[in-house]
Amino acid sequence: MKIALIGYGKMGKAIDTLLQEQYGSKHTVVLRINSENRHNLTPEMLRQADVAIEFTIPDAAPDNLSLCFEAGVPVVCGTTGWLDCGNEVFENCRRYSGALVYAANFSVGVNLFFELNRYLAQLMQAHPEYGVGIEEIHHKYKLDSPSGTAITLAQAIIQENKALTKWVNQAATQPDELGIISQRLEDVSGTHIVTYQSAIDSIEIKHTAHNRFGFAAGAVLAAEWVVSKTGIFSMREVLQFANNGE
Repeated sequence: MKIALIGYGKMGKAIDTLLQEQYGSKHTVVLRINSENRHNLTPEMLRQADVAIEFTIPDAAPDNLSLCFEAGVPVVCGTTGWLDCGNEVFENCRRYSGALVYAANFSVGVNLFFELNRYLAQLMQAHPEYGVGIEEIHHKYKLDSPSGTAITLAQAIIQENKALTKWVNQAATQPDELGIISQRLEDVSGTHIVTYQSAIDSIEIKHTAHNRFGFAAGAVLAAEWVVSKTGIFSMREVLQFANNGE
């Protein structure tokens, strides 16, 4: 499989290293796009590849994705913070009969954590004496706050909890708010904690990333899966979670 890496920062380099160390000649990186050459990216360049993996910045992602759709190249996108342009991007995907796998987090472990969070939220619906909150910790260079992973966790909880209507990026001050506390520290790959607390006890689930290779491995898995497909997908489809009881 020929892969275009759109974004060659820490994640792009982690994916490149993983491909070289674990996949050998099975997959080849044919295009590496960084901040210096991304303005020269064209559909013709992208057509060298069977699939693209996009990890850039929120402002660049919508144009990068649209170029992939125009080129007819399926794309895996791990950039977060661009969903205010989501309707336009998704419409472009449909217009070109493109393929997109978008996830706030491609780690298989995090996606298992998402499913655990969803199930726990369902169980806790019958126990309103527990308040719920989220804490997320990332490296100080992460541009978006809260993280896309924290937002995904929050959206699932709100979907299951009838008392909650919105999340806020601070401690909750209203009964219908789900608070997300964000911290930015030195050299942290990512930690997410969901806590249910009552006057009697606390219940906590936590995911901690030790390095970026879990994210990289999940992105490659998604890239292998999306080739020859058409549509807009999440890691729930890639990992077949979406077929479990839904």
